[in-house]
Amino acid sequence: MTPILGLTRFPNSCPHPLPQPHAKRTTANTLDICFRKLGVESAKKNFYIRSEMLLPRKESDKVEFKPALNNAVIKALVAFSNTKGGSVYVGIADNSDAVGLTLEKETLPQFINEIKNKTSLSIIPDAEIIDIDNKKVVVLSVAEYPIKPVSIQGKYYKRIDASNHLLSANEVANMHLQTINSSWDYYPRPNKTINDISLEKVRKAMNAIKKRNENFQFETEIEFLEKNELLLQNNSITNGCFLMFSKEENLWTTIQMGHFASEIVIKDDVVNSEDILTQIEDVMDFIRKHISKELIITDTQIENIPRWQYPLDALRELVLNMIIHRDYTASHNSIIKIFSDRILFFNPGILPNTITIEQLRANQYVSTPRNRQVAKIMKEMGIVERYGTGIKRVRKMFVDYGLEEPVFEIMSGGLAVTVYGVTDLKADLKTDLKTDLKINDIDDMILRLMNKDNRISIPDIAQKIERGLTATKERISKLKAKGLVERIGPDKGGYWKISRSFV
Repeated sequence: MTPILGLTRFPNSCPHPLPQPHAKRTTANTLDICFRKLGVESAKKNFYIRSEMLLPRKESDKVEFKPALNNAVIKALVAFSNTKGGSVYVGIADNSDAVGLTLEKETLPQFINEIKNKTSLSIIPDAEIIDIDNKKVVVLSVAEYPIKPVSIQGKYYKRIDASNHLLSANEVANMHLQTINSSWDYYPRPNKTINDISLEKVRKAMNAIKKRNENFQFETEIEFLEKNELLLQNNSITNGCFLMFSKEENLWTTIQMGHFASEIVIKDDVVNSEDILTQIEDVMDFIRKHISKELIITDTQIENIPRWQYPLDALRELVLNMIIHRDYTASHNSIIKIFSDRILFFNPGILPNTITIEQLRANQYVSTPRNRQVAKIMKEMGIVERYGTGIKRVRKMFVDYGLEEPVFEIMSGGLAVTVYGVTDLKADLKTDLKTDLKINDIDDMILRLMNKDNRISIPDIAQKIERGLTATKERISKLKAKGLVERIGPDKGGYWKISRSFV
């Protein structure tokens, strides 16, 4: 049976849930129209006629105005079905003036039948006739459809702000995968088998997981791959398996990195097409190579104290987000551009339907990894600590570092993030030297303990330096902010990385 959207019956005593909460009901004459002619045997629909109703002031992500019943109305309903639902007010011009409709007895049932026939999955909107300035206006409403995407004559749309946007083939595929709680990386990689991956890389991943999970019991690489659905029938492998453990370089993972003297002058550029697990440190090495760092001399045992141009933990988090959330089906590459005062990160793949740029900026969103299989393995390895908190932590780290918050933009079918660094590093360091940048013997002892045992726990450090746990955590946080130490991975299973400049 073809799925049908809508068919919610509203009794006369129940107001129709229109998008605006301030709607005023004054009259309600019900036209009981049987829907058997639409092929829905048991459903009946109430059409309300209302007057003195307050319209929404303008179009929005859930409101569309149309002057007549035509394909543009159906396109808007499809876009609403693929996003968060909404209503089309037919008989209203773009400037919000009521132009009204001439409705015969069969006009509305016939148009709803046309909607049903032209859409797949078929939708039947909730319908209501209202009076605006003594003119008949039809309100057609749909909820978000649980199985996506819905199309009109083979074309797919989604609602962004007050516009209906045509979906690309990749967006259609991703929308469907999200609907069925899956992702592209779980699907088989065409023409690739276990012979195309490195079992040595698989073993390294297994060792990383075993350090964090004492219950890890896989004996062989093959068993590990099969249990995690990375290895499929006939020795075929998933997209995620190929991305993480590919034996050779491949075009699918390419990241272009450049160090720019100006917008058009490149001082250094690298194209990295390694597996995505290797790429994490490769990219961070390139970034560290080309961002500024000032060294000062103190009277402590550790002589060189660096102050990086950017908080390294935040940059690492952005790199991880690029790799995990990248749309690997897109034709263009991930790009990192390093300038003297800023870094631009560009990643193929726009935000999910459930997240807007405004919500991202306001930290009002729930994130789901685009590549769930990759995210799952990285979390088990300790590379990713928590799902859905990366951007929030990045924003906080930049603010705590005394820098502007990152700027997020949608461009060229992807997400761009621009971060701004310290522009006058030397002057900034002179100020810090007089205040909190200068370390003392206790900080020196902490760094030496970490250098000796890079997996030492914070409680063990607190015991050895004879300080409380809270005070020890505060000291370590300041050392991280100064670029003296970096935490790789979570509290359990991660390790400390001391700056090479003074180890």
